[in-house]
Amino acid sequence: MNVKEKVEIIKNALDDKKASNIEAIDVAEQTSLAEYFVIASCQSTVQVRACVDEVEEKMEEAGFMVNHKEGYRGGNWILMDYGDVVVHVMQQEIREFYAIERLWDDAGQTADDGE
Repeated sequence: MNVKEKVEIIKNALDDKKASNIEAIDVAEQTSLAEYFVIASCQSTVQVRACVDEVEEKMEEAGFMVNHKEGYRGGNWILMDYGDVVVHVMQQEIREFYAIERLWDDAGQTADDGE
């Protein structure tokens, strides 16, 4: 399975739990941390955790285990590291405040994200 297929599994899982403003950003040229960042917004900590649980379940079904998960207890911003894909699921207010997408302005979004 290639990285774009992993990104699609993640995006679909987030969409299934009604996350909003789901973006996949190609950061391969900007960092060695990952090839893609997937960022999504939620309305509550309950929804953030539900989205993360869904991503983890769908990725496990596809044969991928999360390398590291950070922030689950707080539930405002949870990061999931899948090696070549890093997932950020956060409450809308947190996302607006930190605006991490702006850090990667030179990176490209995937074609199906409205590029």
